[in-house]
Amino acid sequence: MMDREKTCCFTGHRPDKLPWGENERDPRCVRLKQSIAQAVEDAYTAGIRHFITGMARGCDLYCAEAVLELRKTEADITLECARPCETQADSWPASERARYQSILEQCNFETLVQHSYDRFCMLRRNRYMVDRSGRLIAVYSGAPKGGTFQTLAYAMKKGLDTHILDLEDFCQ
Repeated sequence: MMDREKTCCFTGHRPDKLPWGENERDPRCVRLKQSIAQAVEDAYTAGIRHFITGMARGCDLYCAEAVLELRKTEADITLECARPCETQADSWPASERARYQSILEQCNFETLVQHSYDRFCMLRRNRYMVDRSGRLIAVYSGAPKGGTFQTLAYAMKKGLDTHILDLEDFCQ
């Protein structure tokens, strides 16, 4: 079992809620990824050694990739991929499925929250991550609904150290 105080999880929006959509070459996305990398490095400096991603498209994958990049120089970092169900990526575009698979192959731990999809599996995955973490890094637009909002609210209720990257800051 990982030490909660040395564990950080992530939440953030999928491409359909990002102003640049799937265009990761957009300068706003590039800046967001740089800020995620800095937030991951700051967490590491603060003593975080274990990171948990929920493996959703968009920000979850950006965060996982930032952890994997930092792990190249900081060997004591571990990445856990918390999958909500076995079919999570089945309907994704081929390039995103390949990206997902590549991250899974590089992670230290893979957790399958439940075998088959149901309407609560994402919520269970999010609670799994928060319940095992002392810190949350969130990419959040401020919208008072959706999975990112619910995860952030749950993390705050549980007393996690929350670091919010305000999506509006990347839309200038």
